[in-house]
Amino acid sequence: MTSQTRYYDLFDNMYVPGRWHLRTPVDSQGEWIDTWQFNEGRVLEFQGPIRFPVKPAGITLEFTLSSFGIPVVHRRVVSLFERLGMQKEVQFIPVEVEGQSEPWFILNALQVIKCIDDARCEEVFYWLPEDNRPDKEGQYKNVRGLKVDPAKIGDANIFRPWGWKVVLIVSERVKLAMEQEGITGTEFVEV
Repeated sequence: MTSQTRYYDLFDNMYVPGRWHLRTPVDSQGEWIDTWQFNEGRVLEFQGPIRFPVKPAGITLEFTLSSFGIPVVHRRVVSLFERLGMQKEVQFIPVEVEGQSEPWFILNALQVIKCIDDARCEEVFYWLPEDNRPDKEGQYKNVRGLKVDPAKIGDANIFRPWGWKVVLIVSERVKLAMEQEGITGTEFVEV
């Protein structure tokens, strides 16, 4: 990638009429799984299946953010990323989705990059001493109008920004490939 590469926040289109909604994932005993681990940018391993309840059921989307923003994708997305040669940038964790017989996967981005361009963001808030959270002091508390500095990203195609890992960022290459492939459920906002 070059400093001219454009990047996008990838999220799902909440305005698809009659769409499904994936809930918080559970393990084989029906216990909730720690959802924050999917934002850490590292390979994860699980014992037993991960299941996603669906409520309400409805139109399936090939890209969906479940409760707490976990990206869940259809096998077509996995195939697309493999064709793009992105196996080292993502981990696809097999999951079971209620009411579905086809394979589904959690898309786990394996990179966290320090690239937020504070000066270009609409607004950034940091954890301050008076917030009484010394474990978070100096980190981002909120980011509005997120903008990234492409010069700090290198050749990454998919990642989470350091300090604000609640978003999933993709390169223009990924955006265009997903659009050309007709992957349902995607929404992109340039950052």
